[in-house]
Amino acid sequence: MEKILVATDGSETAGRAVDRAAELAKATGAKLYILTVESERIFPLEKINELVQAKGDVPIMMDTPAMLDEFCKQAATNAEVRARVLGAPAIESEVRWGDAAETILETARSEGVDTIVLGRRGHGRLAGLLVGSVSHKVVSLSPCTVIVVP
Repeated sequence: MEKILVATDGSETAGRAVDRAAELAKATGAKLYILTVESERIFPLEKINELVQAKGDVPIMMDTPAMLDEFCKQAATNAEVRARVLGAPAIESEVRWGDAAETILETARSEGVDTIVLGRRGHGRLAGLLVGSVSHKVVSLSPCTVIVVP
């Protein structure tokens, strides 16, 4: 195993996926590629407002691209720190814009990853209704092994 892709949206489930991916990377010496996909459908306004409040700014009840971008960058940074603490030997992280499942699959192909690790469900607004829709699509269409973390 040479390269592992872990997708994160900053959710608790995604955090567990980062943990498993980091442990796997440490055990195999694989490079860990952390991907956060920006999408207004994935990151609900409430989570973005939490980020704004945590930074001490006045909460803005608008879904602006700048706030979404900041939230995604923070999710990626948190995942990278978490993976380093767990001993992943080589880490690269990136934030991309697009449909989550399609972007994960496209990145897996373009980066030549051996394994994709992702959480069963994340921050999606319809997570309760469409449980695991991103993970289901990735499992169904992946060019490589997929590990879905509950």
